[in-house]
Amino acid sequence: MNNPVIQMGILVFGLLAVATLVVELLKWRKPEADFEELALRTRSWWWMAGFFFLSLMVHSVLSLMLFGFLSFLALKEYFSLVPLRFEDHRALLWAYIAIPLQYWWIHTDWKAMVVIFIPVYMFLFIPLRLLLKGQPKGMITSMAQIQWGLMLFVYCISHVAFLLILVPTDLTTSMGEHIGSGKALVLYLVVLTEVNDVAQYFWGKLLGGKPIGNVKVAPIISPKKTLAGLAGGVLTTTTLAVGLQFLSGFSLLYSIAAGLLISVAGFIGDLVISAVKRDVGVKDSGTLIPGHGGMLDRVDSLAYTAPLFFHFVNYFFFQSPW
Repeated sequence: MNNPVIQMGILVFGLLAVATLVVELLKWRKPEADFEELALRTRSWWWMAGFFFLSLMVHSVLSLMLFGFLSFLALKEYFSLVPLRFEDHRALLWAYIAIPLQYWWIHTDWKAMVVIFIPVYMFLFIPLRLLLKGQPKGMITSMAQIQWGLMLFVYCISHVAFLLILVPTDLTTSMGEHIGSGKALVLYLVVLTEVNDVAQYFWGKLLGGKPIGNVKVAPIISPKKTLAGLAGGVLTTTTLAVGLQFLSGFSLLYSIAAGLLISVAGFIGDLVISAVKRDVGVKDSGTLIPGHGGMLDRVDSLAYTAPLFFHFVNYFFFQSPW
């Protein structure tokens, strides 16, 4: 079986089966303990992994629809958190319309439009739409909040789908380096990003009583994030990046670089959304995903890792000007 997506699917669902079994054993051995949140988290991972792998294996259009839907849910959740004016509602409608347009440019392989549509055209259009309401008070805040949401949850996340058209099939670049297909790279990026989140949490808990485990990285923004969690996440993710070379096709050097990039960027993305949630006074961005919180709690790291990993691949293997 030479299909890396199927190989990775077998591995992921095998690990989920083991995790489910462990949770059931814990509930049986310690009935007095509360493992409900852990069970909910595991069950949610089954659903998320199922939809993700199904979209990759069926057709790239289904993958585009999935990531477009994730962008919609994340943007909607973000708009529900930040303070917006009544006068902003029409501009919000256009922000939602930008989602299918952004993914349509990807589907039609219009790379230049993918790159400039939201940072240029929507950046200029949103203030115009706000102007038509004739209410300047609070307009600067509205422009900033709407455009930042578009950039992070639509533009940045769309780079995951952008990988699908950047590398349609496995190839050897002009530099002599081998690189996996777009589907394999999407899988590589998403798996490493999610593992990084789990690893940082795990190492932070495991080394919580050690000297390094008590060093807070951002005590005001996220008191539970420690230097031990960050270091453990970086080490785990970079090691896995090397171990998943059958997906990326990267050499050892590029695998290490990708692991470092994804682990550090993922940590920063998580920290940024933590700051946003603390600013608006909520612990979780929502309750959409049982055991995990809201959609922002799941895509915060990916919103940072996706564009950086895309341009890492584009720069080192294609050297395209865009």
